[in-house]
Amino acid sequence: MKRSNRGFTLFELLAVMTILGILIAIAVPSYQRSQIKAREAALAENLYQMRRSIDGYYADNARYPDSLQDLVERKYLRDIPLDPFTRSDDSWICIPPEPTLEGQMAEGECFDVRSGSDLIGLNDIPYTEW
Repeated sequence: MKRSNRGFTLFELLAVMTILGILIAIAVPSYQRSQIKAREAALAENLYQMRRSIDGYYADNARYPDSLQDLVERKYLRDIPLDPFTRSDDSWICIPPEPTLEGQMAEGECFDVRSGSDLIGLNDIPYTEW
């Protein structure tokens, strides 16, 4: 009677598990970095669109909006976008206008908008300064 040995040896299983471990160790940081890059791209686009809307509001009304909600109510934005890092639409920070050289203040409270995230980007610049 001939005995048939089917299956893998312990050494073969350990070799495969070691190779899989190495591949996963290489892939995970790359995947995490690509996720951060995607969020940064979304943040840059959201900031661009909101700043463009603020500029359009100022061009039409000769004043800045008092909040981002004013942009939604006046149809300059469909909705306030989510901050991709805080995952919230109420974490945006409105920057008021600065006085001009003559000391006059522009009307309105929202001259610029920034992210409310306390994280630092891949370019070593905090998201609150983008």
